[in-house]
Amino acid sequence: MKLETSMVLRSTSDKTGSYNCQLSLHLNLWYTRSFVTMATKGARGTVTAAPGFNAEEDAQKLRGAMKGAGTNEATIIEILAHRSIEQRQRIKEEFKKTVGKDLADELKSELTGNFEKVVVGLLMPPAVYDAYELRNAIKGAGTDEACLIEILASRTTEEIKAFTAIYNKEYGESLEDDICGDTSGMFQRVLVSLLTAGRDNSSAVDEALALQDAKDIYEAGEARWGTDEVKFLTVLCTRNRNHLLRVFEEYQKISGRDIEDSIKREMSGTLEDIFLAIVSCIRNKPAFFAERLYKSMKGLGTTDSILIRIMVSRAEVDMEDIKAQFLKMYSKTLYSFIKGDTSGDYRNILLELCGGEK
Repeated sequence: MKLETSMVLRSTSDKTGSYNCQLSLHLNLWYTRSFVTMATKGARGTVTAAPGFNAEEDAQKLRGAMKGAGTNEATIIEILAHRSIEQRQRIKEEFKKTVGKDLADELKSELTGNFEKVVVGLLMPPAVYDAYELRNAIKGAGTDEACLIEILASRTTEEIKAFTAIYNKEYGESLEDDICGDTSGMFQRVLVSLLTAGRDNSSAVDEALALQDAKDIYEAGEARWGTDEVKFLTVLCTRNRNHLLRVFEEYQKISGRDIEDSIKREMSGTLEDIFLAIVSCIRNKPAFFAERLYKSMKGLGTTDSILIRIMVSRAEVDMEDIKAQFLKMYSKTLYSFIKGDTSGDYRNILLELCGGEK
């Protein structure tokens, strides 16, 4: 089943007339605002709401960009890369109302390749995009474990609940069941734990528990033959950020190593990857994304799926911080990396989402 990118909630039936269609559009906008609030609260994004926004005008410009022979990609980039998520949803509504066609479908019929993937992604609300990416990661050829790890390790409990609900509704299947059907072992158990969105949302630190957690992890790994991965899961997947930062400090005192070093010594494969991703997101989420962006572009070839997903999903959230971390970590700008590793309209839209050299 293919995800409908034009609406979160569909019109019940064409036969019910315009009333239900309009009701569905209003519900779609209400859901979008809820998801956008989750994703962009306290945002440090490069993409912000455009002043003097006019959805009808933008819809007509997009129609003109696709009318006749050829496509005006520059207009598409100028509009979609410089409107907030909520504004893009309003453009989609206006396009359907005034043109009678779905904007995403029209753009997909005009565009191709990675440029199309970026544009289609920008038209989705955050939770819908995460659900879409997870579906592709699970149902495509093989399993894209890197996508599962990135999304589940980096999203908040509210965001996890939102994309899980969307996934279950849009595909008529359980996200948990689909993940379990495509993964195995302790890696699967960590994914399921994260999917329950059971992490403590408070900022409280229990000093005694933090010390005990550090001891438990040490005794489950470095201090014994073999590794009790469940102890790592329990602590890393359920404790709040402030508490875990304290646990990491205590662990270093007890073991003489950073927890990342112990994870690398004690584990391997996807289990190592997901625990390291969790720790990285707890310590510094923008740095986590900066490293993934760097690795997606360094050397020969580009892992476009990672590059696209991060640029689309973080442009309105924390891209400014990601850019700063990228420069700090690699002494080069993210903008220059993208410019040197991509081309054409694909490069142009990514550079706009990046928000400039600085």
